[in-house]
Amino acid sequence: MATPDPLLHAEELLVGYAEHPVAPPIDLRLPAGRALGLVGANGAGKSTLLQTLTGLLEPLGGRVGFAGGPVDERRADFRRAVATVLADDAFFPSLTGREHLLLTARGHGVEDAEAVVDAEVDEFGLAERVDALPSQLSSGQRRRLALAAAFVRPARMVVLDEPERRLDAGMRGRLAQRLARLRDDGTAVLFACHDADFLRAVADEVLLLGDETCTLLGPAEAADALPGL
Repeated sequence: MATPDPLLHAEELLVGYAEHPVAPPIDLRLPAGRALGLVGANGAGKSTLLQTLTGLLEPLGGRVGFAGGPVDERRADFRRAVATVLADDAFFPSLTGREHLLLTARGHGVEDAEAVVDAEVDEFGLAERVDALPSQLSSGQRRRLALAAAFVRPARMVVLDEPERRLDAGMRGRLAQRLARLRDDGTAVLFACHDADFLRAVADEVLLLGDETCTLLGPAEAADALPGL
């Protein structure tokens, strides 16, 4: 069977800061309808790689592209296509959680935005606190709000940095199932992860970032390697 064309691809990609790479050169291909996990020790470059692949950082070398064009966070079509939840939860500080979700949904042309937002509020257990300002939410509630914002809008690719972080076991399981359904419906999913069960449930392949090489693994093999990272 022919390998589908990648939605996201990188060749000999070097990521880092100033002129200092934080990981070896990286090659990856992520087609629509597939999920790629990233694992590695703390400081291996997972977050830096995600920021580079989404246009927030310039690569130090190599090439990265999305849907046949360049990765450029300034381009409206790229922003429409890619939903991200990265390490820092970014919110409008003067808007309540509900207002933030409604603005996100309406800004992406979602029909019946109120109903879509209400469904995500229920899904992420935010009903009692969604009308508070982000500064009034706990760390876990802010994380769930950021995840809800990624789901109230359409996207061709979802990029998540440790999405399981600050979630209880039940919410982690539901989020893993949600991402697996999203993948099966044709969305590309890219995520860094430290949870073996989450990795097994979502990833089709896993890229292990090492000191000298990056290795593509199956999800079970990668999950077994996590305790040693």
